[in-house]
Amino acid sequence: MSERRLRLAFMGTPDFAVPSLAALLEAGHHVVAVYCQPPRPAGRGHHLQPSPIQRFADSQGIPVFTPQSLKSPEVQTEFAALNLDATVVAAYGLILPPAVLAAPRLGCLNVHASLLPRWRGAAPIQRALLAGDAETGVTIMRMDRGLDTGPMLLWDKIAITATTTASSLHDALATLGARLIVEALTGVAENRLTPIPQSADGVTYAAKLERHEGRLDWKQPAAELERRVRALNPWPGVWFEAAGERIKVLGAEQVSGIGGEPGTVLDDRLTLACGTDALRLTLVQKSGRAAVDGAAFLRGFATKALAPQAVAPGLQVS
Repeated sequence: MSERRLRLAFMGTPDFAVPSLAALLEAGHHVVAVYCQPPRPAGRGHHLQPSPIQRFADSQGIPVFTPQSLKSPEVQTEFAALNLDATVVAAYGLILPPAVLAAPRLGCLNVHASLLPRWRGAAPIQRALLAGDAETGVTIMRMDRGLDTGPMLLWDKIAITATTTASSLHDALATLGARLIVEALTGVAENRLTPIPQSADGVTYAAKLERHEGRLDWKQPAAELERRVRALNPWPGVWFEAAGERIKVLGAEQVSGIGGEPGTVLDDRLTLACGTDALRLTLVQKSGRAAVDGAAFLRGFATKALAPQAVAPGLQVS
């Protein structure tokens, strides 16, 4: 049980937020309300599905609120009436108006998946991978009216390696964020943490991911394309077109020291020339089929059919 049991609201929506909420409960804090995005249509039947946070909160018996917006006076009055010590926010997806920010006694603390001020915004995990960053981390900040501009309370780093994927980094940062938010709440409650303003230098913005970003352009360097495969799976997914068919790319590796006309298949393992070096597609998937390695894909797909979208016309695979 926490020595300082705080009265909290939690605001979050996706899987990333679940470890933080679980850690707050494990630490003994009294989470009196959870706010998350409303249920969305999902699956083949497009039935409304509650978010991961809503499902977890329901399992813990915590009241859940799913307003479309926090701007209405009614919602803000209801929130103020909770009489909170603090609010914890983790990937909520809605802007917090000034009245909501000001309501908790200790303010609103955000679990942000980057080392601020780098990668403010919606997709910090994927943008760090796409940019080839050597490290990232989690920052706990006290929220203000700006987009991830508030003063920092606590942070820690995680290395990004040549095999780090969006999925593995997501899970590692979610676990790290859960530990840091518990530490930060204790420090704030005991007045042991001094908020540090973010530097004006090094600010970058992690723009929301778009579906078109998953398309591979063989004119780009292989290193960039390989990072794209690791960063954009499972969403929006990475793909190329062959004979009018979209082929998903689930795994790839850079091959240095070889090349050719961008898009040319260089061997029977589905290694393709890029703007610089080459990219070997180690796991690909046709629509409605099981994923296979590059060699198996080539055996079942005529190489000439890949032209002109992905492969130089008339190429023969040796």
